[in-house]
Amino acid sequence: QVRLVESGGDLVQAGGSLRLSCDASGSTLEHWAIGWFRQAPGKGREEISCISTSDGSTYYADSVKGRFTISRDNAKTTVYLQMDNLKPEDTAVYYCAAEPFAITTIQAFCLPNRFENWGQGTQVTVSS
Repeated sequence: QVRLVESGGDLVQAGGSLRLSCDASGSTLEHWAIGWFRQAPGKGREEISCISTSDGSTYYADSVKGRFTISRDNAKTTVYLQMDNLKPEDTAVYYCAAEPFAITTIQAFCLPNRFENWGQGTQVTVSS
């Protein structure tokens, strides 16, 4: 079991930056996949980025590749999402999620239906 709490969401102008944090408790998160997902009103939950706590392997959706960076603070049970060059279409509630991970690649695993442990989300709003 793991409890996840997202923070860092804010209102920012297009071209700006934010860093989201996902704080975990109840697990060391070794051999887990940690993912960032987002959901806008009327849209499904989409994958943004995932990281393996085992080896640091990462995956990025094409929509954010080159703009967002996922990272992990190995001294803490915290995963970050650095978001640069934000666009209005990035506006959404951002969620982090965690799931035991050992077999497949992080790229193949990074789908919302693969995760059962979710945070409550943090709102990111990008104005034009």
